[in-house]
Amino acid sequence: MFSITVRDHVMIAHSFRGEVFGPAQRLHGATFVVDARFTRAELDSDNIVVDIGLATEELGKVLADLNYRNLDDEPAFAGINTSTEFLAKVIADRLAKRVRAGALGEGARGLAGIEVTLHESHVAWASYERFL
Repeated sequence: MFSITVRDHVMIAHSFRGEVFGPAQRLHGATFVVDARFTRAELDSDNIVVDIGLATEELGKVLADLNYRNLDDEPAFAGINTSTEFLAKVIADRLAKRVRAGALGEGARGLAGIEVTLHESHVAWASYERFL
């Protein structure tokens, strides 16, 4: 399986419901380093997985919808604990939608999957991998 990974970051605020979250139940901020990994079994006709420039650009657009937002105030996340794992899935699903719409080029339609990893810090991260 071939892959390429592009990286960006996003800064959000949010809070959690549930005793398991301890002090994180209060409003707090997080800055995530975000890696988006695109995979395919065979390279496309240009011998690439996907255009790295387009992948970087589309990841930036997906993150712009979340950046500098209090996720507690976003209607799409009403009543949801926006955990790192949950946000990795949201970003992967939004990238998949852009692939299907052709935003990463026609060659990207041959992608097998996308994995998104959100790094909370240098010692903790969460990922979500989905097939296309």
